Amino acid sequence: MQKLPLKILKSETRYTGKVFDLIVDEIEYPSGNRGIREVARHPGGAVVVPMLDDSTLLLIRQFRYPTREMLYEVPAGKLNEGEDPLQCAKRELEEETGFTATSFRKLTAIYTTPGFCNEQLHLYLATGLTETDHGQQLEEGEQNLTLERVPFARAITMIESGAIVDSKTICGILLAERVLRKS
Repeated sequence: MQKLPLKILKSETRYTGKVFDLIVDEIEYPSGNRGIREVARHPGGAVVVPMLDDSTLLLIRQFRYPTREMLYEVPAGKLNEGEDPLQCAKRELEEETGFTATSFRKLTAIYTTPGFCNEQLHLYLATGLTETDHGQQLEEGEQNLTLERVPFARAITMIESGAIVDSKTICGILLAERVLRKS
């Protein structure tokens, strides 16, 4: 483990929530100065860029409470305790789209907002998609979610125009573009 460039004097969990916990640390810098760090501790998640064989991307569009907007996104979800990110990716793909995939390729892992949150997302490209008999399996908070088939080239244009603003979706689509271009 890497040595911290500061000393943690006190660490306190101030809030334990369903999605994240809030940790407040009192720290001391090498200079002797002290500071406070607030950290949203999150279990991480998995993100899936689902590609149909005809170069069509499956996007979801859903209302996001913090932004008060309908956003275009790729399927994603929070890791359960001890869950393998690939298993989470498979579960979220099926629940949110009603599709399964024969191939998952890990694109990368990203920290979403490392200035205050430790959330790490594992991004996958899913191909060889097959629609399930049961369709989407949405949770109550996802009932407004719609599934949209978007030509891959149009998805890139949507990023460039600002129609897609979700960071995990942008990272996933642009990384998938590089992988697909090479193959």
